[in-house]
Amino acid sequence: MKDIDLDRVQEILVTAATDIGLKILAAIALWVIGRWLIGVSQKLIRVALEKQQFDPTLLRYVHSIVSITLNVLLVIGILGYFGIQTTSFAALLATAGIAIGAAWAGLLSNFAAGVFLIVLRPFKVGDVITASGITGTVKEIGIFSSTINTSDHIVTIIGNNKILSDNIQNFSSSEYRRVDLKYQISSATNPEEAIQLLQVKLSEIPKVLSEPPIEINILEFNLVGPVLAVRPYCNNADYWSVYFEVNRVMAKAFADAGYPTPMASQNMIVKQN
Repeated sequence: MKDIDLDRVQEILVTAATDIGLKILAAIALWVIGRWLIGVSQKLIRVALEKQQFDPTLLRYVHSIVSITLNVLLVIGILGYFGIQTTSFAALLATAGIAIGAAWAGLLSNFAAGVFLIVLRPFKVGDVITASGITGTVKEIGIFSSTINTSDHIVTIIGNNKILSDNIQNFSSSEYRRVDLKYQISSATNPEEAIQLLQVKLSEIPKVLSEPPIEINILEFNLVGPVLAVRPYCNNADYWSVYFEVNRVMAKAFADAGYPTPMASQNMIVKQN
């Protein structure tokens, strides 16, 4: 009798182990096949959106959302195969989502801001902007943060909520940009002659645009003499090269013309009793 019971227990254990093993193998197979199908679906969606010339940033958003949604559905399907009540699991996910949302309010605000950045489109990847006090080229607009590469090649990651809640300057939205410079001249120099000289010399710089015209005027006076406001225009990509070239040309033009070096001077009157 004991031998029969032992055989029965062994039979039950073997049957149960076999059943569990088969389910585990089936779950693994479902996971592998599901992941492969998800990859194929993402590729098809990406190809279709690229044919429609979707923005690369929006394409990454769609890719992320589709990936997360399909993976969650795959996990729920595998759990359902094991007999786990997916309705209870969905309720658990909803409860966990509320708790996580309360704990990660800042992170979710960054996510919401990222969605608005995509919808409102104040800038796109490749634009030169100033956001949250950082100036550089936009390399990526992510789900929670955006990446800006500054002119000195420092990669800066800024939360999307901070970007959207602050002022944004987009230098790439227009075709050209004005270079704002000041140049101090001596009080012994005729400012009108200096302005005419600079107009000629700066117009010879290849990357300086002829339209809009170069603006050169007297900005202010100080103890040294007049201060000129020098404002040429250039294409966005040529801003820094024009900035430095204009400074070089101004210094050389004044030196070649023999203009005196600007120096501060004061007249002292001494009265003797």
